[in-house]
Amino acid sequence: MAKTVQIHPTAVIHPGAVLAESVVVAPYAIIGEQVIIGERTHVGAYVVIEGHTELGADNQIFPGATIGLAPQDRRYQGEPSGVSIGDRNQIREHVTIHRAVARGGLTRIGSDNVLMTQVHIAHDCCLQDQVVIASGTGLAGGVQVASQVVIGGLAGIHQGVQIGRLSMVGAQSAIRHDVPPFMLVAGHPARVRVLNQVGLRRAGTDSESLQALKQVFRLLYRSGQPFAETLSQLSQGSDPLVQELHQFLERSKQAGRRGLTPGRLLTVPSPR
Repeated sequence: MAKTVQIHPTAVIHPGAVLAESVVVAPYAIIGEQVIIGERTHVGAYVVIEGHTELGADNQIFPGATIGLAPQDRRYQGEPSGVSIGDRNQIREHVTIHRAVARGGLTRIGSDNVLMTQVHIAHDCCLQDQVVIASGTGLAGGVQVASQVVIGGLAGIHQGVQIGRLSMVGAQSAIRHDVPPFMLVAGHPARVRVLNQVGLRRAGTDSESLQALKQVFRLLYRSGQPFAETLSQLSQGSDPLVQELHQFLERSKQAGRRGLTPGRLLTVPSPR
């Protein structure tokens, strides 16, 4: 027999909200009119979910979290916008996830992510899958975080920054520029320190790709070779991870992007 929704009598659920079977809503939670919640999701005590917000299945929303509230942006004038969240996410105590600014826009969270206590996800951010963000970290508007990224506690991410896949951001770092895939960055302001070998190995990266990335790291951050020449060399490589890194580096040169987080020797032209 299918389980029915379990709603504590002190919770406030708008009649227009759509809650799947087996959803649990704890005491004093507030769920707004346009909210959709998938199966087996647990909404903790004092959680507030508003706006055009949709959550998938098996999410754990811990006490005090707020999702879908208006963005902290002066441009916002009440336009209908929303939040889209996938499956199996852990959204811990007092996390804040704000809806997008523009009409019809979305702040997006993928699946299998862990957002620890007091993480802030601002308007129009996009997190892919298997991202871990430690306590007290703030993402400004429009930040994009690729899959399998780890961000240490109390880090600050500037608006519009893109963080590449399988990279790691050290605790208390100030991230003002794009973070290339597979790198470990740290500092205030941040610098590329080393290749994220631990993360790559945990993700099952084979020895050939790991060796190829080590060679690329030395070219980018230790050789002093001109950036354009290094990009030309990377474009000729056949390893898929090297190609992924090359494409990210090329995109970061484009107008409107934040440019790249520098390393010890890497000097790159700023986007025009």
